[in-house]
Amino acid sequence: MNIYLMQHGKPVSKQENPEKPLSAQGRADMERMGAFLKRSGVIVDGIFHSGKTRARQTAEIISAMLLPGKEPEEKKGLAPLDDAKLIFNEILQLQGDFMIVGHLPHLAKLTSLLITGSESNSVVSFQQGGVVCCKPDEETKEWHIAWMLVPEIIQH
Repeated sequence: MNIYLMQHGKPVSKQENPEKPLSAQGRADMERMGAFLKRSGVIVDGIFHSGKTRARQTAEIISAMLLPGKEPEEKKGLAPLDDAKLIFNEILQLQGDFMIVGHLPHLAKLTSLLITGSESNSVVSFQQGGVVCCKPDEETKEWHIAWMLVPEIIQH
């Protein structure tokens, strides 16, 4: 089981558009990221997003690459200030590999909760459009960060 935690791509400024959709760079980064993840053999059974425009757009771009023909699903509990424990409990019940597209500080708290059991321990520095792959050890069931990928290191 892998859980891919992804921060939405780079949005436009709030002054430019209060809904903060993805910027042109954000869209390009997410298309590159999606193509790279597909080439790398990443397979997911579903993609969840917060419902905010930038997260939904990010999830749609990634879903088009990893789950053609299947729409990503809006899920409650993924907004920036939501309690990470809500989705944490759902993750523990999932079967298969899933991606969660969300926001800071929620994703940082969720990752910390998975890895250390506490939301307050900082374990990873997310970047817009970045993906952190978390997986449990098969024997101990303890969660670990398997890898992290950010748009800047993917070649065009």
